[in-house]
Parts: sequence; C-alpha cells; structure tokens
Amino acid sequence: MGRRAAIYARVSTTDQSCDRQVAELTAFADRGGYEVVGVFRETAPGTRANRAARNRVIDLAQARKIDAVLVTELSRWGRSTQDLLDTLHRLAAWRVSVIALSGMTFELDSPHGRMMATLLAGIAQFERDLLSERVRSGLAAARARGKKLGRQPGQRPKSDKLAPKVIEAVKQGRSYRWIAHDLGISKNTVLDIMKRQREKS
Repeated sequence: MGRRAAIYARVSTTDQSCDRQVAELTAFADRGGYEVVGVFRETAPGTRANRAARNRVIDLAQARKIDAVLVTELSRWGRSTQDLLDTLHRLAAWRVSVIALSGMTFELDSPHGRMMATLLAGIAQFERDLLSERVRSGLAAARARGKKLGRQPGQRPKSDKLAPKVIEAVKQGRSYRWIAHDLGISKNTVLDIMKRQREKS
C-alpha cells in the first residue's frame, strides 16, 4: 500500500471549478502510488483566512491519517508566504509533506526542505517589510495632502453612538454600573456621556 494522501483543490470564485485540479491530482496520485484518502474542494479567495476544507485536511494530518497533501501549486494551499511557511512547519511536526503537481516535495525534515523553508522565511520577511513600507509611504502621502490621521481630539465615535441609549437608560432609573455592563462600555464612559449631557442642558 502506498503513502496516504489528501487531495486539496481550490478556486477563487464560484464561476470556477476544481474539477481540472482534482483530475490532474488524482492522476498524479495514481502515478506516484499514493492512496487517496480524501478529496477536498474549496471556493475561497487566496487571502481568506478561514478555509473549512483546508482545516479538515490539517485535522487529518494532525490525526496522522495522511502522509502527504497533494496540490497543483503552492498558491492553492498557502494564503501568503508566511501562512505557507507556518502550515508547512505544522505539517512537518506530524511528518506530513506538501507535494505540488510539479513533483516538488516540501518536507522540512530533509536538507532540501530546510533550504526551502529558509528561502520562504526570507521571502515572508521581504513581504512584511514591503507592506510596512507601503503603509508608511501611504501615511506620509496622506499627511502631505493635509489629511489628519487617526482619531482627532474631541472625537468619540463609539461614545457618541451610544449616548442616546445611555441617556434613555438613565431616565429609566438604571444605574451607571448596569448601563456600562449592558452596553459593553466602562462606567467612566457613562459618566462622561452624562456629564456632556448636563453641560448641554
């Protein structure tokens, strides 16, 4: 009996189909002598954090019910370089590898796998640095246009939104402590709202 594998296929939108990926991976598994224990399909954008089908594959790996995950390409599995690296490390702890259709195997307990992990870590850091640089650049450009960033003095979006409910509750005789607990705000926020209300009056 060959190694046990789960097939994972993902498309980004509902007008796409996983059929081609599944067919190619099934043929790949047959050629490689893998015993396919499950086929998992997912429709989700690449950046979506919650992927139910992928989570089920990870659960199988943790339960030691598979030895490998078969994908057409790594972008089908990982949401980002960092996410790919994190999941590879998790799978490696259970001795499960990720194998792409190209035949490239990611096993972090092998010299090749460790080299790939090092490269991926470098790429992930580069992506984080690039994102941070873009954010800083965007903030600098906004400031240059005279845009004020962050909450400005006197702005109390949550407090102002809840003020009518606080005032009504006080009129009904509710205690400040009860109001704070009921609305999920601090007692000091209730005090501030009522203070502003008295000043207006």
